Amino acid sequence: MTRHRLLLGLLALVVTTVASTALLARAGARTDPCVARGERAEARAALVTGSGASVLVIGDSYSVGVGARPERSWPVRLPGRVRVDGFSGSGFSSGASACGDVSYATRAAAGVAAADLLVVEGGLNDADQPTADLQAGFDRLMRELAGRSVLVVGPPPAPRLRYDDVAAVDATLARLAADHGAAYLSMLDVELSYDDDRLHPDAAGHRVFGDRVAARVRELLPVE
Repeated sequence: MTRHRLLLGLLALVVTTVASTALLARAGARTDPCVARGERAEARAALVTGSGASVLVIGDSYSVGVGARPERSWPVRLPGRVRVDGFSGSGFSSGASACGDVSYATRAAAGVAAADLLVVEGGLNDADQPTADLQAGFDRLMRELAGRSVLVVGPPPAPRLRYDDVAAVDATLARLAADHGAAYLSMLDVELSYDDDRLHPDAAGHRVFGDRVAARVRELLPVE
């Protein structure tokens, strides 16, 4: 009888373990990366830094701070009272993100564009998008930001991507910014240190990126 009870107990333990493992696996499978990106975006939006003229950064994973903690992300180095509307994987093109249309123009249309200066950073996620889609997204964004001061910050030469693809986006953004009367800052020549993914800057890279943008922002902010 004792042996029989022991065998039943072991069988129950095995069944419970298998069931628990299956439940955890199913729970993990349901984890939506887009939901995680949205939560990360909300957390970054809650971090407002500095004081003075209002600066709004619209951007991608760089602006959110992937590769460094949010409080060490490059926008914290900008002058002014800085807010960030960032979404990882997004870009100018409506199809840049696997999470649907979270393009810059769509987010600007949702009412995030009130600021003394708009800093629009990105382009890496547009490197595999058709040039026509990049242009259409940029044009739509500028219609949403009409009458506002805008600085467009182009993509850096992240080692994970082909340099020629990034350079093509940079050239297109520079041309479109000029056409719309927006300021443009090319980052093609910036030397950043990167995280292990060879795509996102590490903490030191964020500092270099932020200081480069900050110098241009100071030239564009209204004098108080």
